Amino acid sequence: METQDPFAANYPAPTAARPLLGLTVLVVEDSRYACEAMRLLCLRSGARIRRADCIRSARRHLQVYRPTVVVIDMGLPDGNGADLIAELAQVEVDKSVVLATSGDDALESEAMAAGAQGFLSKPITSLAVFQQLVLSALPADRQPPGLRAIVDEQVSPDEIAYHDDINYAAELLDNSPNGPALDYIAQFLEGVARSVEDVRMEDAARALANRRATGEAAVSETAQISGLIQQRLATKIAI
Repeated sequence: METQDPFAANYPAPTAARPLLGLTVLVVEDSRYACEAMRLLCLRSGARIRRADCIRSARRHLQVYRPTVVVIDMGLPDGNGADLIAELAQVEVDKSVVLATSGDDALESEAMAAGAQGFLSKPITSLAVFQQLVLSALPADRQPPGLRAIVDEQVSPDEIAYHDDINYAAELLDNSPNGPALDYIAQFLEGVARSVEDVRMEDAARALANRRATGEAAVSETAQISGLIQQRLATKIAI
């Protein structure tokens, strides 16, 4: 399924223990924490992983090679992940398996309508859930033969990755974001904070999103977000 890949090599066939061996997974994800979880899941499963942090970067990857699986976050800094899903769904040859992911389960119907073949709800930590969703969408010739043991293993990304996400949000706020940029910051922080159970940050991000939804100024909500970000940067993720 992977074509025109300059890094391609002869990889062994998948096994029961490593059912995704030989597959390439392109993760289109803006969160370092979520991407680290995907890296661990792919590592345990035998798959190679590459990352794009926005739609534009993903398109550059797809001009060079065709990954076996593309996992697309629904909320990206330069657009809606559903648009990229729809683009890939229209490809006539060398189709990749396309999976959507989000911390907002309400977006599953939009992702599936755009052409996704499955939906991963964040936080993505279950090895069994990840493998089963990928395998169920793969053609029969890419699946491991025989029985496969279901390993109920949970991955735990290093919280340094969350610190990177917080720092990214701080940089966005430093650039005096406009309305759409604030909307993006709110949904980004709410999702990553939920993944690490940072309740205060999650609540503050949701409050910002709710205030933005009313069309009112969100000065106090933005200030609260900024304060929480500075606390976490100063204390190396005090949750």
